[in-house]
Amino acid sequence: MKFLTYIIVYPLLWLISKLPFTLFYFVSDCLYVLLYHIVGYRRKTVRANIQMTMPELSDKKVREIEKKFYRHLGDIFLETIKSMTISEKELQKRYHFTNLDLVHKVEKQGKSVTLFCSHYANWEWMIILDSLINLQGFAVYKQINNPYFDKLIGRIRTRFGSKVVEMRETIRVIRKNEIQGDRGLYAFISDQSPMIGKSNCWQEFMGIEVPIFTGGEALCKKFDMVPMYLHVSQVKRGYYQCTFIPLTTDQEVVSEIPNYELSSRFLREVEKQIKQAPEFYFWTHKRWKHQGKKPKNL
Repeated sequence: MKFLTYIIVYPLLWLISKLPFTLFYFVSDCLYVLLYHIVGYRRKTVRANIQMTMPELSDKKVREIEKKFYRHLGDIFLETIKSMTISEKELQKRYHFTNLDLVHKVEKQGKSVTLFCSHYANWEWMIILDSLINLQGFAVYKQINNPYFDKLIGRIRTRFGSKVVEMRETIRVIRKNEIQGDRGLYAFISDQSPMIGKSNCWQEFMGIEVPIFTGGEALCKKFDMVPMYLHVSQVKRGYYQCTFIPLTTDQEVVSEIPNYELSSRFLREVEKQIKQAPEFYFWTHKRWKHQGKKPKNL
């Protein structure tokens, strides 16, 4: 059944990816109408998340953010599909990095980078980064249930030289690379909710105490990597600007930073972006579902 689903859906995805951008975004506009006005895809979750994290907003403002978010959701879904066939030149034009010199500086130091990322704006087009740096890029991800679509996602994310590493294999891969002297840039999308039983740290995110992922921080400190946050913002439809934000100062030693401090700094950067333009955050996830469920031993 999984293979049948794949062979039916894949040709449609490929055809969508080949559409010229003018028609491509017309399809996205139609998708917005379908998701928001007709199907109402996770609309209750989106509304509840916005109201919960920004209670000062009026109902009118919440609806305004909702609609803008669903328009962006259609774009992100289709832009991910576009990644199947978009050219390197086109993607470099549409996904611009403002300060690659920070990464090049780390390369000269002979160190690796832990890149903390969030579900904000467009995170999938980050795949172009590997064509612009000397460090080997690794996208840390969680395997999906359908093995055929899992392989498709792997092919998309490695089109421009990056490699993918399944979450459970991350420490093994990094240890092997560091022993061999192969430095890398390891991208972690760390703003979503871990399983409550597997989280050893809770922190406030948008004013609400929630369990957080700390694996990226732990690996960063263990292997003495340089932590950065990738700040992605939309310049205009289909165009994004990315800036690397250091999460430490030159005077700080990563291994001596208090536990969970790097994760806290990462979350503060994500909050800044959400508060500035909330419509670009991925509100469909139930990020705050564990509110009030913190174990007493933490």
